[in-house]
Formats: sequence, structure tokens, C-alpha cells
Amino acid sequence: MKRLFFSLVSLLLLGGMSLQAQNARDILQESENRRRGVTSSYAEMTMTIVRPTWQREMALKSWSKGDDYALILVTAPASDQGTTTLKRENEVWNWLPKVQRTIKLPRSMMSQSWMGSDMSNDDLVNEISIIDDYDHRILKDSVIQGRNCWKIELIPHEDVAVVYSKVYMFVDQQDYLQLRIEEYDEDGYLVTIMNSSEIRTMDGQPFATHMELIPVDEDGQKTILEYQKIEFNVPLDDRFFSVQNMKRVR
Repeated sequence: MKRLFFSLVSLLLLGGMSLQAQNARDILQESENRRRGVTSSYAEMTMTIVRPTWQREMALKSWSKGDDYALILVTAPASDQGTTTLKRENEVWNWLPKVQRTIKLPRSMMSQSWMGSDMSNDDLVNEISIIDDYDHRILKDSVIQGRNCWKIELIPHEDVAVVYSKVYMFVDQQDYLQLRIEEYDEDGYLVTIMNSSEIRTMDGQPFATHMELIPVDEDGQKTILEYQKIEFNVPLDDRFFSVQNMKRVR
């Protein structure tokens, strides 16, 4: 499943030069420019998986470099401590310390849930471009969390491998943060919502520190990401994102 909003560790890394956007494509390009202005990052966060009868919290560390490299380490709970996921371009690897195994995920497993959350392994790869793979138009201004936002409709090109017929993206007019994303199926029904909130200055940049991914058809189900720390443009060599380093990173 190709979603616009995950790669887990790079969504909404926005900050940088300003631009007076003139149309929908310009707005989205500025949003991407600000995100891509961050060449690398290190983050500490918690992920809470919420279900109707239970919830589970995990502590994570993540490192990312551009769109091609990401490494995510589970630091808690003890039962999952040391589990690591590596993204290298269009590949995803898992290190499972309990069984001392490194697994390269085959294409048949890419649609499966990542760590039991509402994200899939495929979401980590996310090769779809919101600039080049969609047609865009501004519908109307909206207010999200007290911030004026552009509401932008994105329609995928016919040759793009996505499961959604359209996407609505609400982009903050001040900091170009993507505060809400709605995805609709082929029948026009809303299926997934991504809300981002609690904007704070993190390492000198505006950043939405609270994100909720909500599958609309699943009552009482969602995945929450809360950032406690993030550092931008940290020095990371490509060799850091290696299968060997998955076992060593702490």
C-alpha cells in the first residue's frame, strides 16, 4: 500500500526558505523543498498502537538520510528491545535479536503491518512523488487546529500504483506543514486520515510532534507517533545504514 505520508521518519521534516506559492503545485513543491532541505535527522519518539480492547506503546530511535536511507531501533518494551528495521532505497530489512536473524522482506510481505501498527512495510519505502505522480488543484482554504491551510486535491496519474482515487492534503499557510491528509478509495469513500498537531520548534525548525494515523473503517483503532527529540542535518555516512550496523546500533 503506497501512502503519501509515511516513510515513518521523514514525514513533515519541514523548515527552510520561504516562497510565495501561486498554485497547488507550487505549494506542494515548497512543502517538499522544506522537507528536503533537511538532509538527515535523528529522532526519539514513542509509538502507541491503539485497538478497541488494548493498546501497546513502544519507544523508538530513528536515523534518516534523504529519501533513500532510514534505520529504526526499538528500545522498549524489553520484549522487542533491539529489533531494528532498515530501509535502503527500495529494500526493507529486519533484525530480530530474539532469534538472531536478519530478514530481507520479499515483495509478498511489503503490505503487511509494520510492528503491528497501522503502517505497512511498503509505507517505509514509499516511492510515490506528490509532485510528479499526481494532478493538483486548490479547493478552498480551511482552518486546521487554528491555522489557515490550503486544501489541495491530489488525483493520481493513471499509471501510478496507488490504491486511492484521490487525496486531500491540508497544508499550513505559515510553515507549509502538512497538518491533515485524507485518502479516499476508488468508490469515493474516506478510508484513512493522518492528523499532525502540537507544533513546536525542534532544533530550530517548526515540527508537528504528534501524529495520528486513523483507519476510518476500524472503530477504536489508530497509531500515534509522539516525538520527544529530533535533530536535523546530523552527520551520517551511507555506511551507517548497513545490514551489519543493524545489529550494533544502540
